Amino acid sequence: MARIMIVDDSPTDAHVLSTMLEKNGYSTVLAADAREGIELARREKPDLILMDVVMPGLNGFQATRELTSDPETAGIPVIIVTRKDQQVDRVWGMRQGARDYLTKPVRENTLLTLIHQALAA
Repeated sequence: MARIMIVDDSPTDAHVLSTMLEKNGYSTVLAADAREGIELARREKPDLILMDVVMPGLNGFQATRELTSDPETAGIPVIIVTRKDQQVDRVWGMRQGARDYLTKPVRENTLLTLIHQALAA
């Protein structure tokens, strides 16, 4: 099954996401902030990245833009998973190269559907 990297500075949110994914057969890699997520993505080459937005230092929009514009990581789909639920945030996230945008709290079936679609594309 696919390996999914979760980039989230909230240990609780990261745990909720990893539990959902692992019980559905995915393996997970965790990064506690965007800079670590970029470094891990380059080294580990996950099949997909779930990216939070609001994090200290580099935010998830900036990290998504960096990942999707780097030839080394551009092929890894990024789904933004955040509490930022304004339409302008969604549009901005997609403009940074995200494959999809999901707001927290995450519904398991919605998350799994988006992951399946992103991996199949």
